[in-house]
Amino acid sequence: MKTTLPLLGAILLGLAAPLRAAEAPSAIFDARAYGAVGDDATDNTAAFSRCLAAVVAAGGGRMTLPTGVFRGRIMVPPINRPAPSWVSIEIVGATEPTPVFGTIGDFPLQNHGTIVKCLAEAGPGVISVPRAPSSLYGGFSAVFVVLRNLDVRTDDNPRIDGVDLRFAMQAKLENVFINTGVYNVQASRPSHGTKGLITPACNNAALTILRQVVVTGYHTGIVVNEHTDADNLVVASNARGLEFAQAHHASRLGRVGAYRNTCHVAVSGACGFSIEQLNTEFPGRGQTDERNAWQTLVCDVEDPRNLANADLNFWAVQGNVGAVPDFIMQGGANIRARHIGAAK
Repeated sequence: MKTTLPLLGAILLGLAAPLRAAEAPSAIFDARAYGAVGDDATDNTAAFSRCLAAVVAAGGGRMTLPTGVFRGRIMVPPINRPAPSWVSIEIVGATEPTPVFGTIGDFPLQNHGTIVKCLAEAGPGVISVPRAPSSLYGGFSAVFVVLRNLDVRTDDNPRIDGVDLRFAMQAKLENVFINTGVYNVQASRPSHGTKGLITPACNNAALTILRQVVVTGYHTGIVVNEHTDADNLVVASNARGLEFAQAHHASRLGRVGAYRNTCHVAVSGACGFSIEQLNTEFPGRGQTDERNAWQTLVCDVEDPRNLANADLNFWAVQGNVGAVPDFIMQGGANIRARHIGAAK
């Protein structure tokens, strides 16, 4: 009897296991199972699409990528009517990327971690959500996009965007490094108007979360749309670090590091926002050359039409000098900029 009972229990557990598997199909999809290869040569666009189609068919889930350099584009399939509401699609790398950026020296980016890379000269961004032709509303795709532990790369002076989520209803990015494949101090002047990150557009579904996101080398580092809640952002060596677009609802940013941007904060539409700590550094004497002189600071805030209603606290550093009280505003009549430690 002592032998029979354990044996019977093992048999019952063995019978139950297939039932549990049938009841709870996996929501995790390994991109390699759909043909993705991280060899820095294979175009994985079709493999990514096959994997994401399976994620959508399952009602949402996670596409995983191991370490490697995965060339190609990730285009999240548009989710349309008759879908009654939106689903979650996660794209997750193996480990946190190393955010290599700075204000001096030359520290080349390495091919470690999970890297998604596209060097195309036209077309969608490296990761994008296309407009939904039969959307629930406003052209948005019925999707909550989550990006985590990814290094997203274009080439120097890119002709395509890094991550374009304007047609996603909701988004969350955590531990994402968006760059142009070179250390930011050596980045060429961006001349094609491309953006590192575009958050879900105005009238989105009111949930955009950014944590530990670093963007370097683009014309615009991050386009901030309404309902954005962000912290531990870095924008470095962009023509514009942050661009606040037209918005009905306000956005809140915690700590933002803004380094060697021509303009740290720009405003392109009527909006409201707050930045709890804008920590900046601009080049000092001897910290630029012919190639990167474009990274000389022109202004900290550019709002010539006085479109923003905003509060921000700043701390500025000049290279080879240290902390300085300088803060250059172009317009911004309705922006209250306060030096940290000042009474007002």
